[in-house]
Amino acid sequence: MAKGRALINLLELKEGENVTSLIPVRNFDGRQLVMVTRNGVIKKTELSAYGNPKKGGIIAINLDEGDKLIGVKLTNGKQDIIIGTAQGKAIRFNEEDARSMGRVTHGVKAITLKEDDKVKGMVIVDENATLLTVCENGFGKRTDFSAYSAQHRGGQGVINIKTTERNGNVVALIDVRDEDELIMITSKGMVIRTPANSIRSIGRNTQGVKLFSVDEDDKVVSVARVLPEEKQTGEETEETINAVKDNEETSEETTQEEDKE
Repeated sequence: MAKGRALINLLELKEGENVTSLIPVRNFDGRQLVMVTRNGVIKKTELSAYGNPKKGGIIAINLDEGDKLIGVKLTNGKQDIIIGTAQGKAIRFNEEDARSMGRVTHGVKAITLKEDDKVKGMVIVDENATLLTVCENGFGKRTDFSAYSAQHRGGQGVINIKTTERNGNVVALIDVRDEDELIMITSKGMVIRTPANSIRSIGRNTQGVKLFSVDEDDKVVSVARVLPEEKQTGEETEETINAVKDNEETSEETTQEEDKE
């Protein structure tokens, strides 16, 4: 099986620019591309607007100075979305609350953030799955989507998880099913693989439980949902881990930039 080529070698990226999301598309009709930024801006555009890309790419969203695209999802235009923050807040609203815009536009407010908070993830609600929230000290939880009542876009949201000294800040939000497996990577390069069904589902406004042990001077930096190990080849598992590590490096670069600010 061929290992393929690194995606970065196929794209003309500017210095400091990174790939945020890769979405396979068979047709461009009747679907929406929903984006969310670190500073809480959401933008929805018809997928067909991206049907004629140029060699160097085309503008997907206009970002404010200091902002960064952190999540992109493909939707049918009528789905519920949950956006979560580093300090443990989350807001659920229907994507129809954000009108569809042109490609070269800015977007609208998705969530009102406290001055020192930032968006960490966006999930499309799937009532057959649960919302997994992971904090940097190895604690987290799964919660049924029904625990998050729909609100209007732009509000402050509700408590998703308590970001206590024990937990640390949120690093990832992912929709998971019992048959999924998770790979978590720490800042020191530790790779932990665990089945999603080993994490019990609990209430929304809680601290969560220990998912795995993290050294006192280490932090979780990245989490990814993967195929069960028996369904992956060795190469696929290695490539998945490398992809998550790439995301880890991007997270570290972002943190360093924020510290400088």
